[in-house]
Amino acid sequence: MRGRVRIARGVRIAVARGARVVLEDGCELGAGCRIEARGGTVRIGRGAVVGERAVLVALAGIDVGAGSVVGGGAVIADAGPTFDDTEQPTRLQPLRAAPVRIGDGARIGLHATVPPGATIAAGAVVGPYETGAPRRSA
Repeated sequence: MRGRVRIARGVRIAVARGARVVLEDGCELGAGCRIEARGGTVRIGRGAVVGERAVLVALAGIDVGAGSVVGGGAVIADAGPTFDDTEQPTRLQPLRAAPVRIGDGARIGLHATVPPGATIAAGAVVGPYETGAPRRSA
């Protein structure tokens, strides 16, 4: 932790060997939110807010920019299933992991989802129940 951080009741933070969680000055973690760092670094920037029951799961890394807000019940995951082999159940196929970046001052709405590899621009808004699609290069 860097500086003062507000952590509400019921917050769960799990950090695997080799992973890191960085909570910067002035950030707030809402009641019942969960951060699972299984790999890479999860960084919650200066003054950022992670809402109640929001979930952040990282294998490659998640960066929440300064002053950003992650709404209650939102899910940010940097890994998801692949569907390459139609003959094999999804649960037996490998995961695809790609870092997630949420820019400074961005807003992620209630129950929104941010998928692997997404980059949410500074000041951008992902509305309630929406999916912040990953930025793709041409």
